[in-house]
Amino acid sequence: MADFPSLARQMWHRMEPVYASLYFVPQAAEKVAALGYDPDSPAQKSLALRGAPLGAVPAELLTAVFHSFSPRLVADHVPGIWDTATPATVLDTRVRAADTALRTLLGDRLTEPSLAEAAELARTAAQEAAARLPGRPLAAANAALPWPEEPHLVLWQAANILREHRGDGHVAALTAAGLDGCEALVSFAAIGAAPVETFASRGWSAQEWAAARERLADRGLVEPDGTATEQGHRLREDVERTTDELAAAPYEVLGEDGCARLGELTTPLIEAVVTSGLLPEENTLGILRVPAPAPR
Repeated sequence: MADFPSLARQMWHRMEPVYASLYFVPQAAEKVAALGYDPDSPAQKSLALRGAPLGAVPAELLTAVFHSFSPRLVADHVPGIWDTATPATVLDTRVRAADTALRTLLGDRLTEPSLAEAAELARTAAQEAAARLPGRPLAAANAALPWPEEPHLVLWQAANILREHRGDGHVAALTAAGLDGCEALVSFAAIGAAPVETFASRGWSAQEWAAARERLADRGLVEPDGTATEQGHRLREDVERTTDELAAAPYEVLGEDGCARLGELTTPLIEAVVTSGLLPEENTLGILRVPAPAPR
């Protein structure tokens, strides 16, 4: 029997670079900067690009759905980001930026039949995610958007829905584990998923980070030097396992063969993203660094 939670993790690692190309291809970033956002503010761009499907919502709502962002940081940018550009304008720019990013990375391969096949498989998975939206606000907001026509943009939109579907489930898993936004990052860094400095864009002060570490130490989850204890590793394994389980349904629809085929078809794009050198080796998601949960 296929282990679909594990497949969900594998597919996340493959699909996330497709989505993330939006942020790291310079030509795409220029389109976003042209809206008036600070090119040196990753948080501002992330809040606008990911938050736009929700509409011009207040800081409190974005704080809730983004979870690991400091409430103070979100309040610094909201509602200002909606004064700079309306959500509708941001969404239009987001599609054009994704188009530019994938055209830059793929070149002539953009019209290959394999890309259209990959797009349809990813869309099938994303539509299953769209059928399972209770408790998943960011996935729901993106699933409500119209589908583009061009295969490479269908693939990007599907990757977007799937990663927000997984992300919403991850927030639920973190909350169930009793980890607030800052504690989630401290515990993530503690297992070696990414260096502490990688999370500076989330806006937590050194004092807030230290306080979160102390709270986790009181629970027996981290050592004085900030590394995870055995109990801390187990807690993060439980969080990741729950996240995988909550993200599995879209891939069950594809089946083991469908997942393997989607992985095969997206390999050229993943290679293009990775070999471009644009995707930082150290990132806040810990892609390719998050340890797989131990078997039950």
